[in-house]
Amino acid sequence: MKRWTPEAREREADAILARAPVVPVLRIERLEDAVPLARALVDNGLPVLEVTLRTHHALAAIESIAREVPDAIVGAGTVLRPADLVSVGDAGAVFAISPGATDALYDAAEQSSIPFIPAIATASELMRGLDAGHSCFKFFPAEAAGGIAALKSFAGPFARAKFCPTGGIDAAKAPGYLALPNVITVGGSWMVPADALAAGDWERIGMLAREAAALRPR
Repeated sequence: MKRWTPEAREREADAILARAPVVPVLRIERLEDAVPLARALVDNGLPVLEVTLRTHHALAAIESIAREVPDAIVGAGTVLRPADLVSVGDAGAVFAISPGATDALYDAAEQSSIPFIPAIATASELMRGLDAGHSCFKFFPAEAAGGIAALKSFAGPFARAKFCPTGGIDAAKAPGYLALPNVITVGGSWMVPADALAAGDWERIGMLAREAAALRPR
């Protein structure tokens, strides 16, 4: 059982999210897609992957990626309950992200074997997370919750907080977020179009991943 200090949690979360400018957010409906999809992304510069727990195959997909794509830094998204933190760690995830946060999740995160990145959308939620000893947050849903303007506003009173904004961000919007000093990386799924995934078009997904990996602030 791991006991986290705020400093250790910040160090591990930062080290993961800083690996690339974009974290692909993946909804994997077919287990056979998991490994080739992960390889297409990792081989083209996007090693940090968020596999959402929104499909029947999510945990098995995490297991397959962790086992067969050694360069992948695979984590779990849509973590909603304390039990999810245990199951994704057992599956091989090295981090967990939620679309929000509850007292139960914050309590469970203290004993989780992997770093937990909670999501916030308001200043009050951010204050609650900081009080719980966290400093790295998913900002979700980013565009609907105020986007770049909101993150700029957070920077003044909450100088310690860092973010991975996710939700409504595409290749055109990402550089504006990445230009903010309190943004480590952004989350998105535009590099995995539904039609390309359905067709197993790993070449197209790889090309989009290369473009995303090369994103830099304007």
